[in-house]
Amino acid sequence: MDVKVRAFCLITGVDLDDAELTKLAAELKKKCGCGGAVKDGVIEIQGDKRDLLKSLLEAKGMKVKLAGG
Repeated sequence: MDVKVRAFCLITGVDLDDAELTKLAAELKKKCGCGGAVKDGVIEIQGDKRDLLKSLLEAKGMKVKLAGG
């Protein structure tokens, strides 16, 4: 059996209601050209898109702190 490990980015600490969080996730997925989901107030974006996500969120006036690898 071939098992592939996929990288993904988690975006936490965004102070938006569920509807706005879902809207933000959809916008980020579209601009990154990848899939993702919103689970328990956390946006999950598939793939290693840290730098792109950082610039997109900073352009919206959000403070971004990268964590992990």
